[in-house]
Amino acid sequence: MLATYPYQNRTFTFNPATPLDISLPLAPGENQVNCFWAEPVQFDIIQVGSFVGSVADGGSTNYKRVHVTPHGNGTHTECYGHISPDPTATLNRHLRRFLFVARLVSVQPRPQPNGDEVVMLADMLRELETGPDAAIRPEALILRTLPNHKSKRTRQYSGTNPTYLEPALAQYLAEHHIEHLLLDLPSVDREEDAGQLLAHHAFWQYPHATRQQATITELIFVPDEVEDGLYLLNLQITSLELDASPSKPVLYALGSTSA
Repeated sequence: MLATYPYQNRTFTFNPATPLDISLPLAPGENQVNCFWAEPVQFDIIQVGSFVGSVADGGSTNYKRVHVTPHGNGTHTECYGHISPDPTATLNRHLRRFLFVARLVSVQPRPQPNGDEVVMLADMLRELETGPDAAIRPEALILRTLPNHKSKRTRQYSGTNPTYLEPALAQYLAEHHIEHLLLDLPSVDREEDAGQLLAHHAFWQYPHATRQQATITELIFVPDEVEDGLYLLNLQITSLELDASPSKPVLYALGSTSA
């Protein structure tokens, strides 16, 4: 059965039974995506007295402690608190809606004279301004970089100077009211940029006109079979009072629309 979602004087349809999960899992071990020199995810069995928190080891229940670094392990969503000293600038406080109309766009980064690979505003505009979805202004943008190697699922990014965004692209998204940016990269900024974080600042318009409800979700993976176009995004997070959280963005293809 199809459900409907009203947006911009239109009614979209989608199938709640066909979710498209674009998150990368959090699992222990070295063969998981990792960036910014974070330690791998670790699950520790809790032992208290004679109790062992492992059914496999004879315990009555499984009871484990999780060691995770949101910015370095798996798919995660962050708010402006990532670059703010304000302890109240947490994702849990500022992300209060979880359903958004999103546009998925695939873009080939451009090599720069210094050897960097950068997603450029001009290339993004060429994709956004063409096709049947160009007339719909989305709330969220999902960026899939090309080529879309499956190795993104397990890549060890630390020290490799991964692809990043031209700051002008982040500025454009802010000016055009894109509240949520999702991408299959470890960061919108260069791995080492002397702490400038130009794209972060531009997207959040921090500190002078901070977009407190805007978010950036990094280290997603969008399979090739998911076509560019419009989707309903369900952005799921944990209720941690931190600037970032492990997250689970889920897409639903938007069908026929009516005025």
